[in-house]
Amino acid sequence: MPTKREKDAVTGRETTGHEWDGIRELDTPLPKWWLYVFYACIAFAVVYSVLYPSIPLISTHTRGILGYTNRDALTRSTAEAATQQAKFRDRVRDASLEDIRKDPDLLAFAETGGRSAFNENCAPCHRTGGAGAKGYPNLADDDWLWGGTLAAIHQTIAHGIRNADPDSRQSQMPRFGADGLLTPPQISDVADYVMSLSHQPAPADAARRGSKIFAENCAPCHGEHGTGNQELGAKNLTDGIWLYGGDKATLVETLTYARNSSMPSWSARLDPTTIKMLAIYVHSLGGGQ
Repeated sequence: MPTKREKDAVTGRETTGHEWDGIRELDTPLPKWWLYVFYACIAFAVVYSVLYPSIPLISTHTRGILGYTNRDALTRSTAEAATQQAKFRDRVRDASLEDIRKDPDLLAFAETGGRSAFNENCAPCHRTGGAGAKGYPNLADDDWLWGGTLAAIHQTIAHGIRNADPDSRQSQMPRFGADGLLTPPQISDVADYVMSLSHQPAPADAARRGSKIFAENCAPCHGEHGTGNQELGAKNLTDGIWLYGGDKATLVETLTYARNSSMPSWSARLDPTTIKMLAIYVHSLGGGQ
């Protein structure tokens, strides 16, 4: 409770007149250096409020004498970058894919722009650097479902796979089990045969039976020896590279329910120049033909 101000016998300082449970509070002034810093902060805040936008109003804010904002600075720098890039983008737009490959400066620009577009649009599925994941092809190896030439990659990116785009790549694997085309024992034998194609251990008798079933049902797309067909998007079954997995259980699942995943048509989302740069970048990842 408040009491009268008096001198403290120990420190010689005057008290504030406050006391709690017999403890009295000394009236000790703040250090001068702290006060100077505090006053400097107040002065800085006043000057800042005058120079820069700072005080909110009903529907806007004060602009400040300098009228500077980070948003305006970003807008200006983005516009400047776009102006500097415009001449290269125009050249990429007008040049063929092969001509871009022959021009070192244009190629470097296209690969850089393609990498940026890839990281923003494609990496969520194909991972950074095109490393791929289960169900999403590795774009850095030399195994291509639809072809790895510049033209083939450009077509795939522009129109996608199994979507509503009339120019998208189309194919459909039968659901051999779900639609009753093959019995479970037959599917098991075919899975053993497919495993043998990629030099995985499989029962010889089962693989032999599966080879006959394969020839009748799978060879029209995957080829007589399972080496695939890029015109149909049919996978090469002999190279040990698997999109969903090459173990027995996964192969049985694939044969039973099929794999008919879809890729979007990027021509509906990205401009032609960006798609060209994407094709150049994907081709440069190491697996382009």
